Amino acid sequence: MEGTVFSPALEGMKHVKTEEGVMLTKQFLDVCKLIIPVIEKFGAAMALVKSDVGGNITRLEDKYTSNPTKYNHLYSMIQEEVDAKTAKGSSSCTNGLLWLTRAMDFLVELFRNLLEHQDWAMSLACSDSYTKTLKKWHGWLASSSFTIAMKLAPDRKKFLDVVGGSGDINGDIEKFCTTFSPLLEENHKFLASVGMDDLKAS
Repeated sequence: MEGTVFSPALEGMKHVKTEEGVMLTKQFLDVCKLIIPVIEKFGAAMALVKSDVGGNITRLEDKYTSNPTKYNHLYSMIQEEVDAKTAKGSSSCTNGLLWLTRAMDFLVELFRNLLEHQDWAMSLACSDSYTKTLKKWHGWLASSSFTIAMKLAPDRKKFLDVVGGSGDINGDIEKFCTTFSPLLEENHKFLASVGMDDLKAS
């Protein structure tokens, strides 16, 4: 593998916004898709996250492909649902973007933990980032399933060897966190501005 498992996503992030700084639907979803191979390297521990991320990408992508010109900008489909008062529905694109962004927050936090706490076991890095990101939005059921899954986290060194490929894994993780965080932050700001940033899971 040329570079690390993050290399394609880092390349994709350069194209997520227009020159005017508007977030593009297809390009943002493509970057999220490129992160799925990273999630897969966690094995069973991240099966829930992977299916959640995959499902939300598909939902947003289906909406985008129904009218690529109309939904070229990521927030246009959200605004449309907000105006139609359908944004809070469990199968809405708004809900899809919110949970996709939260799952990505969790991954960014997890990789930040791996960089900053070289002595932490993978399961600790996972549970710490879960507590900081997703936990407050999850009900008891989701939270328990997640906690059990984290116990299946792979060995830290093996994982980093696998995702590192032939590249500088620490450098790429650093870049991934610093480049992706502001994009996720922007999603949260937009969702908050339309009153949609506080939906909880059942």
